[in-house]
Amino acid sequence: MLLTAEPDVRYFTGFLTRFWESPTRPWFVILPAQGKPVAVIPAIGAQLMGKTWLRDIRTWDSPDYKDDGVTLLADTIRELAPAGGRIGVPMGRESALRMPLADWTRLASLLPDHAPTDASPLLRDLQAIKSPTEIALIREACGIGGRAFARVPEIARPGVTLAELFRRFQVLLLEEGADWVSYLAGGASPGGYSDVISPAEDRPLTAGDLLMLDTGSVSQGYFCDFDRNWSVGRALPEVKEANRILHDVTEAAFEAARPGATAHDLHAVMSPVLNAHSHGDVGGRLGHGLGMRLTESPSLIPADRTELVPGMVLTLEPWLALGPDRMIVHEENIILHETGADWLTPRAPRELQELEWPE
Repeated sequence: MLLTAEPDVRYFTGFLTRFWESPTRPWFVILPAQGKPVAVIPAIGAQLMGKTWLRDIRTWDSPDYKDDGVTLLADTIRELAPAGGRIGVPMGRESALRMPLADWTRLASLLPDHAPTDASPLLRDLQAIKSPTEIALIREACGIGGRAFARVPEIARPGVTLAELFRRFQVLLLEEGADWVSYLAGGASPGGYSDVISPAEDRPLTAGDLLMLDTGSVSQGYFCDFDRNWSVGRALPEVKEANRILHDVTEAAFEAARPGATAHDLHAVMSPVLNAHSHGDVGGRLGHGLGMRLTESPSLIPADRTELVPGMVLTLEPWLALGPDRMIVHEENIILHETGADWLTPRAPRELQELEWPE
């Protein structure tokens, strides 16, 4: 198997670095059918890779505009895999080839006797089931997020803009122990926000806003992914009721989350209730897997029949349309065990939290 993406490389090696933010250099790890993995990496990473359990580390000086590791990689594959063998490469959904397409084409030309095959199903099955150590790391990431969310009233004060609140909230996450904040989204608008992916506006929070923050902060390479909602001042009755409905829907999905159920089943538990109370069709997925990636398989959608098994970490993410361009989203993280599920996130209250605000 040939691995090029950061989470896959880290999963098998423990190689943790922010240097992947630079797209200049490709990184390769080969898992032979027998024996330990072999790293084929830029020389700048040799020392850090040497701190992992790998001992066969082959390097080149990168960037090399004529041959950025391709020949070294091909030679290594030929050494480890006999001619006529298959080379597993992630090709399916939620995968990415982290090397130039021109170099991939050249690699294929250097290995005419090695057929590439999709390794995505194997990797999905392996990485979907978290070890006790991985679960502990995700639980710690969720605890960090929960402590930061509990401190939002410290920073959400009259006069602060949503953009400034985003910056201050990232500081809170770092203060509480996050290694970095890979993802932060949210919104604030009267009676409900319009979407959950827009950059923060440089607009002061005002009484009547529904404020939401959604974080994908990281601890030792593992993500949390959950949100919290607040009313800026007194909440509208319809917004309060929507928050209760979402809380109850997550409880129902939590009770249904047990081995033998499917991703489809959790969607089916939530979707009818949401559509019965929403001012518009509740489409899209209502949760997903979580781990070394912010979002992993499975997706809680009707088409996903993935069977739930112990060790899976999932998000439950129902939402409601409150009117034109107004919505509310609630997200929690859970872990599947042999008889059901446990909460990983500190549970949000059923009653919408209200920030003190001048009338």
